[in-house]
Amino acid sequence: MDVLNHRALRWKIAALAAAACCAVAAVVGFLVHDATRERGLRVGHDRTLTRLIAAEREFDRTGKAPADIDVRTRAELPGPLARDLADRPDTGGGYATWYDADPPNWYWMWGAVAVGGDRILVVRHDMSTEVRSLQLLDRSIVKSVLVALLFVVPLAALATEPINRRLRHGARTARRIADGDLDARIGPAGRARDEITEMSAAVDDMAGALQRKLENERRFTADVAHELRTPLMGLVTAAGLLPDDDEASGLVRDRLRALNALVEDLLEISRLDAGAERARLDPVPLGDLVTDVVRRTGTDTHVTAADAGVVDTDPRRVERIVVNLVTNAHRHGAAPVGVTVTGARIAVRDHGPGFPPDLLERGPQRFRTGASERGRGHGLGLTVALGQSEVLGARLTFANAPDGGALATLDLAPRPA
Repeated sequence: MDVLNHRALRWKIAALAAAACCAVAAVVGFLVHDATRERGLRVGHDRTLTRLIAAEREFDRTGKAPADIDVRTRAELPGPLARDLADRPDTGGGYATWYDADPPNWYWMWGAVAVGGDRILVVRHDMSTEVRSLQLLDRSIVKSVLVALLFVVPLAALATEPINRRLRHGARTARRIADGDLDARIGPAGRARDEITEMSAAVDDMAGALQRKLENERRFTADVAHELRTPLMGLVTAAGLLPDDDEASGLVRDRLRALNALVEDLLEISRLDAGAERARLDPVPLGDLVTDVVRRTGTDTHVTAADAGVVDTDPRRVERIVVNLVTNAHRHGAAPVGVTVTGARIAVRDHGPGFPPDLLERGPQRFRTGASERGRGHGLGLTVALGQSEVLGARLTFANAPDGGALATLDLAPRPA
């Protein structure tokens, strides 16, 4: 399902929204954390200086430090505080401060001022309250981000549903077009005027252009075949008047038979392309049918049909497919040629050079044969066989046997019990 597919567009957009939310929260959280920390240090610094000034005045007046103020020597001061105090004047505003955030004395703001001789007044202000407030603020920011993500991610996924629906509709339409439904169109998307609308319009334009091109090709093929039929019949009639014992007459008749077969193939292909063919299914003993068909081809072909079954199919179309496959095996392959019938499967195998890579990759293409003198590929026979298999709802596959030779397999639907 699309909902459970983590690679789906909805979850990518949701992840992007979540990442953007986290990035914004991180920047805002950092700024708030830094501002709050600076404010806490400033407050601690001011309080420490206030206590230090009051202690200095009390010492100047009485000669004694208040009870909560330490009097130390420079050697007894922490290192950073002693260095800061050394940079201050001995009199008049020589106040030094230092924030101790390292073990063992965490979260103390120190203040010191020299009051004469080696005596120094030292004040310590506890900053743990400010630190705990800062930690609570950080936790609150993290919790707020997590709560926001609980709403942002589902909302982002739901917001992408119209886009996903339109994309899935476009994908289904494209697959229908690829499967041969040239009338399929994505259609308008209401008021939407975005990139998906542009893509849908482009796909519809492409499908329309493809449909017109294929229809023109079908009409041309059918027209050519029909126009050739009339002069061909005249040639066949004229060839029948030639003497039977003449070598030239035999050659003419042979070429006329080949031309007649080509015209019939063209007409058949035009009907298949137009979708005018319909299968008439009957229960057929597949082994007996294939054995009889191969025998009538007059070729040296071995048939194995011990495991054949009874199949609901159109025997005329099966005959057409088997004849074309056997003829192709003898014409472009090498002996021995064998036909094996197993259940509802018919396999035709030869021991020639095998199918060319272009055929295995792209399937049969018209007016291409496996013979070197007629170019790469294959002719109309395999194209007709593939079209007839589609009419039957069967599956015709082409492969090369591991030990050499071409292997064509026709899978028919078995007859239900």
